[in-house]
Amino acid sequence: MPTPPSEETVIGWMDELSNWGRWGKDDVLGTLNHLTPEKRVAAAGLVQEGTSVSLSWEIRTGRQPGATVESQRYMLSTGLGLNDEGRRGLLDGGRAGGAQEYIGMVFHGLDVTHLDSLAHLFWDGKMYGGAPASMVSDRQGALMHDVLAVSTGVTTRGVLLDIAKLRGVDVLAADDHIYPEDLEAAEEAAGIRVEPGDVLFVRTGEGFARRAERRNYNMNKPRSGYQAACLPWLHERGVAMIGSDVAQDPTPTGYRACTMPVHMVGIVAMGLWLIDNCQLEDLASACNQRNRWEFHFALAPIRFVGVTGSPVNPLAIF
Repeated sequence: MPTPPSEETVIGWMDELSNWGRWGKDDVLGTLNHLTPEKRVAAAGLVQEGTSVSLSWEIRTGRQPGATVESQRYMLSTGLGLNDEGRRGLLDGGRAGGAQEYIGMVFHGLDVTHLDSLAHLFWDGKMYGGAPASMVSDRQGALMHDVLAVSTGVTTRGVLLDIAKLRGVDVLAADDHIYPEDLEAAEEAAGIRVEPGDVLFVRTGEGFARRAERRNYNMNKPRSGYQAACLPWLHERGVAMIGSDVAQDPTPTGYRACTMPVHMVGIVAMGLWLIDNCQLEDLASACNQRNRWEFHFALAPIRFVGVTGSPVNPLAIF
């Protein structure tokens, strides 16, 4: 196994891998600047069958293992008419009826498939581009770098690098972290190369374990993920976004100050957008069936003003 970079080296990447000012002082897209109109047009040509695969987990109400706060669904009106709480149907009687509900969740964490915006994390009191962390407030939320930066959605080429398949295992061991050498070996095995503007997905196999263990699956347990050593590789390749079936960083990472280096260096220094907790089992099956590891990728966040991310349902279209 390669030697992990020291924490001093990782923290130094805050400057060495920084994209601050690279695309202008008012940049809010970060690494999505690698995604050009020409890239979108080329990605559309990857659609051959019209088959769509979801890369998201279902969101269930109630507390899930590893979730910070339980997702909530509160029915305001139902198909039962006047209920015990005195609530009537949506249309208040007659032959017509309807239902509506309130939903709420904490999507950041280890449970919900979600997108991290560039307002999600700070280092030394600053966000990507040098904006002060104080621009994310209790009252107004994120005044800069909220999820509206990608309100028109993301479409490009998606690539899956299946590291669990490369290892010949269902799930990577928790201490078997992913290094650049693994990414390149998976590229070679798939006959593909990650290019600027791509959205890169890396499979550890945790989705296999999550499905197998169902309600007994504990997301707080140690798990594999991108070792910090991948950060210069991701910077050099010019990826637009990364996603994984974990929250990118291994648990634990082994670093004390920069506890989540892929999140910290990626978001704050590079402006790298992250899609955490993807469901990649169906995608892996689709890629294996076709022996094809690239696809048209589509993602659209909820257009919620001032929010530091969004639950999402990423799609791979073949």
